[in-house]
Amino acid sequence: MLYCNKNKYEGEIMEYTEIAGYKFNNPDLLKMALTHTSYSNEKRQESNQRLEFLGDSVIGLVIGEYIYTAFPAMPEGELTKIRAGIVCEKGLVRCAEKINLGNLLRLGRGEEISGGRTRSSNIEDAFEAVVGAVFLDSDFYATKDFVLSVMKDIISETVAHDGIEDSKTALQEYCQQEEHCTVEYNLIKEEGPDHAKKYTIEVLINGKKEGEGIGNSKKDAEQAAAKSALKKLQVNR
Repeated sequence: MLYCNKNKYEGEIMEYTEIAGYKFNNPDLLKMALTHTSYSNEKRQESNQRLEFLGDSVIGLVIGEYIYTAFPAMPEGELTKIRAGIVCEKGLVRCAEKINLGNLLRLGRGEEISGGRTRSSNIEDAFEAVVGAVFLDSDFYATKDFVLSVMKDIISETVAHDGIEDSKTALQEYCQQEEHCTVEYNLIKEEGPDHAKKYTIEVLINGKKEGEGIGNSKKDAEQAAAKSALKKLQVNR
């Protein structure tokens, strides 16, 4: 059973100790992983942003190593597609929901009122942060076991369906058909309060703008920009 042990006193979460079968040696790491920036701004505590950065890298390494070993005959392009399908926002959100991260987040008042517990970007970031926390609390092998146990369903489904739709990967594959083709994403605009950020990102192909996208996270905006570029390029082809 996947769960998070927590002790409550007068409605306040006092201590996090265990999540998805992993028991922390330093429970403060788990608490930090579940601390949204809105809460950290109100309480002047460190948020989960740095752990999210670390966890994102660790997840990519764990999944990359796993599929490389599991499918020794699979070519590089297919490995890239499968990995992108597994670690995309949709996949990570499913994993976060599986271990009930939305209900465990520490949110500021405004973020709570605006529905932050169900916002995809929040729970995706929290999942990455939890993985980062497990890594700092243990080692690569324990973290690998944790990641694969939580992500086993999305891994199996993605492999079975030859990858989940991923516009960034599709655009990269499109460009690989051309020589010396480069893809670059640039942040154009960031607006709104912390609990309701909007990002606008453009995608450049060989230095020329081919698409633009808006999202609640940079990842979402990049996917939207890539999707926009694909439509334009395929129409003009």
